[in-house]
Amino acid sequence: MKKTWQSALWIILGNVLYALTVKLFILPAGLITGGSTGIAIFVNRITGIPVPVFVLIFNVGMLAVGWMVLGKKFALSTVASTFLYPMSLHLFDLLLGDTVFSRDPMLCTIFAGIGVGVTLAMVIREGASTGGMDIPPLILQKTAGINVSVSLYFFDSVILLMQASQKEPEMILYGILLVMIYSVILDQCLFIGASRTEIKVISQKSELIRQEILSRLDRGVTVLHGEGGYSRNQSEIVLTIVSNRQVPAVKKMIQAVDPEAFLIISRVSEVRGRGFTLSRQYPAESAQ
Repeated sequence: MKKTWQSALWIILGNVLYALTVKLFILPAGLITGGSTGIAIFVNRITGIPVPVFVLIFNVGMLAVGWMVLGKKFALSTVASTFLYPMSLHLFDLLLGDTVFSRDPMLCTIFAGIGVGVTLAMVIREGASTGGMDIPPLILQKTAGINVSVSLYFFDSVILLMQASQKEPEMILYGILLVMIYSVILDQCLFIGASRTEIKVISQKSELIRQEILSRLDRGVTVLHGEGGYSRNQSEIVLTIVSNRQVPAVKKMIQAVDPEAFLIISRVSEVRGRGFTLSRQYPAESAQ
């Protein structure tokens, strides 16, 4: 229950802050962007329909289509964002009015890119969909086998071009920069707190190194059996996963035990399981 409430809180917060980013940076600077917001900006300039109203209508329509094609389970993961984002955007319109931090296109592009990337990551990390233009690529994948990323980039490109017809060339460049910034930020934020460092050690003193890691660092160790490619000698490879902050301590410890040890250090995107996403379990506790 606690995890469910925490997940709901992050989804709500993500949608609210996303709406705040759009209100404070994208709309005041007249930036072009992708997704349902981009379509809403385009329609607003032609018909005058408020952006929040169009986003709500569009998202509800996409939710209905997603329910029919992708099923009930997917639709339920999209319900929150379908209503939260446009309602929050409308609320900020009422509360903030014409309040803006800056109308400078470059400043707004940078901060909008950061804001959109971070807030989308908050929602996606909880397993929820942001709805809107996320749904058509998923439908195409299911019905036609088209890769989601390919169709998503295609739709975003079309939406940007639609808005570009109403803008001067310089604003098109800002729009492309905005998409690039939030795409990079989104990718980075999806792995915040999850990345770890993998260390492999090949040493004649592998047993001492194994014991040091277990006793001094309290980290799990796996011993792999290898063979020298040139000498054909059998050897043991000590494998451990540590936090990024523990890397210097591990290196010093290994060099103190065996200065000639061969180390392979690499970044791991995500680690799941006992000792990381699950609490540690020691032999004495298991036997009880």
